[in-house]
Order: sequence, then C-alpha cells, then structure tokens
Amino acid sequence: MSAIGKGLRRRGRLMAQAVSPPRRTLDAVPTPRDTEDAYVAPRVPRLVDSPVFVLSCVRSGSTLLRVLLNSHSSIRAPHEMHLRTLHVHLSRDFTADAMRALELDKDELEHTLWDRVMHLELARSGKQIIVDKTPPNTLIWPRLHRCWPNARYIVLLRHPGAVVASLTDRRTDPDHEQIHAEVLDYGERLDEARRALDVHVVTYEELTADPERTTRGLCAYLGVPWESGMLDYGTQDHGTFRPQLGDWSPTIRSGRIQPARAADPTAELPPRLAELAKAWGYPAG
Repeated sequence: MSAIGKGLRRRGRLMAQAVSPPRRTLDAVPTPRDTEDAYVAPRVPRLVDSPVFVLSCVRSGSTLLRVLLNSHSSIRAPHEMHLRTLHVHLSRDFTADAMRALELDKDELEHTLWDRVMHLELARSGKQIIVDKTPPNTLIWPRLHRCWPNARYIVLLRHPGAVVASLTDRRTDPDHEQIHAEVLDYGERLDEARRALDVHVVTYEELTADPERTTRGLCAYLGVPWESGMLDYGTQDHGTFRPQLGDWSPTIRSGRIQPARAADPTAELPPRLAELAKAWGYPAG
C-alpha cells in the first residue's frame, strides 16, 4: 500500500474514533482521582439553584409522595430522573486538558448536564419548584450536596421491616440475605443524610394515615401554600407508571391514597436494621 493510502486509512480510523469513541463502563460515583494535585474545577453557576430531592429507601412510598407533590400548581415532581446515571465521557487523552483550559472537569461537566436537565423539565412544566424522587439518589447524597449546595431535602422513612417485606413480595425468587443487605445499604446512607443535612422528615406511615397534615408540613417547608387538590392526585396527569421510573402497581394506579402496609411485628430484623428502626422511631420488632 502506498504512503498516501496508509495515511488516508489512518485518518479514516481516527475520524471514526472521534465520532464513535469506544464504549466503556461508567460508574454512578466518580472514580478516585489519580493524584492528590489532580485538577478540581470551580463550581459552575446553576440554572436551578435549589432543587428538592426526596431521599428514601426503595419501596418506601416515594412514588405516592411524588404524585401528591406533582399535584401542586407550583411543584413539578416528574418520574424518577436517574441523574446519577447520566455521564460525560472524555474520549481522548487531550479532552481533559481542553476542558481544564475552560475551567471544567468531568465531575463539573456532569453536574452541569444534570442541572440543565432539571432546568429543562422545570421550564417545560411552567412551575417554580422541581423535585427528584429517585431512591438511588440516597446513595450519592454527598455528591448531590456538592453539586447543589442550596438543595433542599425531604427524607422519607418507612419501617425497615415493611420495606423488607415489600421487596420480598415483589421478587419471584427472593434472596433474603441480599434483600437485608440492600435495605441496610439504603438505611445507612439515609441515616447519614438525616444527620448531616438540614432535612424535612416524613414517614410513609404518616403520609398515608394523615395525608393532609403531612402535605401541609411539606408545603410549609417548601414555602408554598397548601392545596387541597394535592390529595386527589388521581384526577391529574402524572405521566406513565412503569418499571424503572417508579412504582407501577395497582395501588398507585388507583389514584387514591391507601393505608400503608404495617411491618410484621413477629419478623426478626438483623441487629443493625433493628437499630435503625429504633433510631427512626419505629418498634424494632
């Protein structure tokens, strides 16, 4: 092959790499920096200065809380947004240097992307406050706090025993040890956030037993007047209920607030889950 042919072939290969860089696995949490003096970009101004995050374990009633909030004329609470899975891939060796010259790094580029998605959804809704209720946000709350220092947080608790029972019922071949570990992981991070952040705490049990009082407290925290229509969420459009975007069970589809399923008082919890239940004001069982 001639030198010209080889050059054209190499150029075509490089162009293909630039357009379609090779895939690689990206984690939700940023990888540790290689060196202590690695560049950390300054925080970019946010379009949404004070978003609201619902921090909760899975199977804790966050979809019910979402549709009640979304029924308010000033609050947009869309389906689970999964911002933590939106990543920026710096595909070439020199890309990081180019971004550094613009006072950006990978984390801040991702934060800017998350903020833009939030702002776009809020602008489309015509409302003033946006709420993201994705349960796995609980696992990365320190990064959310770093991204949005002025964010507000609603901590939604449910008896760990009831969460375990709900997960067990929803799985065809439940691994009890794995379920306990999953609930404990959420519980530990939720308890960290509860202690470290300025949060408004509600329980799923309170939300279903006295939704008016609970939603009045939430509105006071968010600085908006309470609206009775929040309790009649079934008359409003909240989008499609489907897997990966929140609860899709007949209970939530009913459009009515239904009583919470209580934890089995005879079910024994692992010691640490029992401690968390007690710390949250529940009988440990």
